[in-house]
Amino acid sequence: MRYEEFTIEGRNAVLEAFRSGKTIDKLFVLDGCKDGPVQSITREARKQDTIINYVAKERLDQMSETGKHQGVIAYAAAYEYAEVEDILKAAEEKGEPPFIFLLDGIEDPHNLGAIIRTANLAGAHGVIIPKRRAAGLTATVAKTSAGALNYTPVAKVTNLAATIEDLKKKGLWFVCADMGGELMYRLNLKGPIGLVIGNEGDGVGKLIREKCDMTASIPMKGEIDSLNASVAAGVLAYEIVRQRLQ
Repeated sequence: MRYEEFTIEGRNAVLEAFRSGKTIDKLFVLDGCKDGPVQSITREARKQDTIINYVAKERLDQMSETGKHQGVIAYAAAYEYAEVEDILKAAEEKGEPPFIFLLDGIEDPHNLGAIIRTANLAGAHGVIIPKRRAAGLTATVAKTSAGALNYTPVAKVTNLAATIEDLKKKGLWFVCADMGGELMYRLNLKGPIGLVIGNEGDGVGKLIREKCDMTASIPMKGEIDSLNASVAAGVLAYEIVRQRLQ
């Protein structure tokens, strides 16, 4: 099911959005506001584990499209999120070992959309993103994915490290992109695998990197020392594809 991306403003509208089950990525609330309706909204947000940001009135005024936000603005997702089990089921239905992208804090929606597009073309069964400090499924992501969001499930999880541990119990191995890793051509990337890509500035975080079974480096011959996150994802994904075709 697809949702149109939009901001929802006003206390009644935001509360109704939560209660009707709409996919809300983020909630922005006037800092210090303690009245009943706003407290009801934050309670609903916590039930759904929605990210809540307490901000100054000036910030809400800047974000508002109507000028009538009443102290609350919600951001709805453009697409419904899948569950991790949906991704595993997609692999099972195709009779293939799972191939999953896990993104550690990709904040640029253009990069996220490009990675989802690559995941689809490389035959990955889905993408997993964290709830915090990462882009959600906005209209920009949907557009940049060039339609891949219609076919490639994206799951959003609270704890990426815990998700990796759960998937290890289901037989997956994990490789992350890291400049200090083993040259990717020397690694065995066949079988059920999760490809972990870090954010645009810091790469894969230390905790997530320690959870991975392998670290892979991409050979680079130029004067600069890193690739764009979506390009790195594409290069590593197609090394996995090459090995799976052998």
